[in-house]
Amino acid sequence: MNGYPSKTLQGAVEALSSLPGVGSRSALRLALHLLKQPSENIHHFADSIGALADDVHYCRHCSMISDGDECGICSDPSRDHSLICVVESVRDVMSIEATGEYRGVYHVLGGIISPIDGVGPSDLTISRLTERLKAAEVPVEVILALSGDVEGETTSFYIFRQIEGLAAKVTTLARGLGFGDDLEYADTLTLGRSIANRQLFKP
Repeated sequence: MNGYPSKTLQGAVEALSSLPGVGSRSALRLALHLLKQPSENIHHFADSIGALADDVHYCRHCSMISDGDECGICSDPSRDHSLICVVESVRDVMSIEATGEYRGVYHVLGGIISPIDGVGPSDLTISRLTERLKAAEVPVEVILALSGDVEGETTSFYIFRQIEGLAAKVTTLARGLGFGDDLEYADTLTLGRSIANRQLFKP
């Protein structure tokens, strides 16, 4: 029985414990909590998770999570499309949006260059960024908003070399952020000031 009174419960615990930061004890506690809920709540929970696999799309312009082919930011005519903020992940977009300081659009790389983790330039959306700049109808400023650690700086340098001459200007966040800081964990005031006081990127 492996310590579980039910194979169904064991399966739920194993599924929950596959989530980052959720150990087997926490997963068991969550599973037992779900068992106390009305069945319609459990089905709603399961359907919402299942919809992530079936109904979530990625914007054809910026690779942000979207319900359709184009995200709400890229389709918003009030956004400044001459500003493209390059970020590592969807979470970084959400962090920047929370500042209320940025009215441009984004480009989500889907990671950063990290040879030790087997992630190279071809695994990211860098080529799509260059195509986007080539097709731009107006001069574009690219803001490199990547983390300040070695991998982030390496990725910024690589992107700069790829888009040099395609962008009107390449800037980076002012270093109100400490070395190695992730955008996700920066407070909104510091991040907002870093965007407002951005500097020219110097390789």
